[in-house]
Amino acid sequence: MNQTPNVEERRSDIELPGDVGSLGVWRVLWRILDFVLAGIFIYAGALKAFDPVQFASDIDNYKILPWPVSVALAFYLPWLEIFCALGLVFRFLYRGALSILSVSIVVFTLATIAAKVRGLDITCGCFGHASQHWSFPSHLATNLAILAGLLALLFKATSGNRRQNAV
Repeated sequence: MNQTPNVEERRSDIELPGDVGSLGVWRVLWRILDFVLAGIFIYAGALKAFDPVQFASDIDNYKILPWPVSVALAFYLPWLEIFCALGLVFRFLYRGALSILSVSIVVFTLATIAAKVRGLDITCGCFGHASQHWSFPSHLATNLAILAGLLALLFKATSGNRRQNAV
């Protein structure tokens, strides 16, 4: 009869504040992504909101919409970006904010690609004068990185909601 001695596994009974376990680390990383993306959209929205005439001109450069629509969008879109970004920070209408921001970045990326295909050499206008000298690949990479972050947050938000409803 081989009996093993009663050996207890060594466990830490100390709980750190804020749930610092692996689940807590992931929560913190998701929140950091929320804040980074919110900061990007607040910054971009504020630049456009302070100079709506320039933003209307940037929209018109794509040659997709008539001038009156470009002007209306120039006054509306920056504030939509800012409010959706605040939704990410304060978790108010969170999935709606993520959805709106995701759709807007997809539409903007498609418009940029369409302008490039048509041979239009335009500046994005997203980040004011800071983005005027970016190349097309850097614009595209920035948009795709932002979209990847938004879709990751949206997937996490919807999958978490499905798990709660299933229980």
